[in-house]
Amino acid sequence: MQPTSRDGVVALVVARVLGLTGTGVAADARRVRVLVDGHPSTEPGAWADALVEPLRAAGHEAFRVSAGTFLRAASLRLERGREDPDALYEAWLDAAALEREVLRPFGPGGTGRFTPSLRDPATDRPTREPARDTPPGSVLLLDGALLLGQGLPAELTVHLATRAATLRRRTPDDERWTLPAYDRYEREVTPAEEADVVVHVDDARHPAVLDRTTGRR
Repeated sequence: MQPTSRDGVVALVVARVLGLTGTGVAADARRVRVLVDGHPSTEPGAWADALVEPLRAAGHEAFRVSAGTFLRAASLRLERGREDPDALYEAWLDAAALEREVLRPFGPGGTGRFTPSLRDPATDRPTREPARDTPPGSVLLLDGALLLGQGLPAELTVHLATRAATLRRRTPDDERWTLPAYDRYEREVTPAEEADVVVHVDDARHPAVLDRTTGRR
């Protein structure tokens, strides 16, 4: 683990993405899918947002998708109750739809035309957001929780890691029912071993990073 700063983490991830797309954008440039995974308290969405402008400055279109807009309908995900941690772990995310509508089209041989969102998590209604076309060399930045270990295809995975004690301290009382799901995730998936880049954010002002992509890609 190497101590760094938030800007340092962003620069490292951007460099890894550019190593996958190439620094120039040609007609056959590769699209790259990046998963930013972490408990909601680690703010994976904010970390993914921070990558957008540096990638655009480097000449690559960057598109944002949040896994929270690809949840199953409430009638399915809540059929075991509203506070079932196993259901959260196993049944909330519509991984098949996320792969079908976003990740496969963005991947090798895909059309590049993807659906940015499926369902509003607050209203449980379809968003009906129109599909978007992406040029070669584009980067997809997908954020969410419990993403690894589901077979979601990606060229680069980033996991925002915390100690169990930190997670418990940051989780509000009305969300503490979710903790067993994250305990199970750590036990069954070991995301800090699964991810390409692991960022320890127990102190978000002073993160530490482990980069497994160096020399591997």
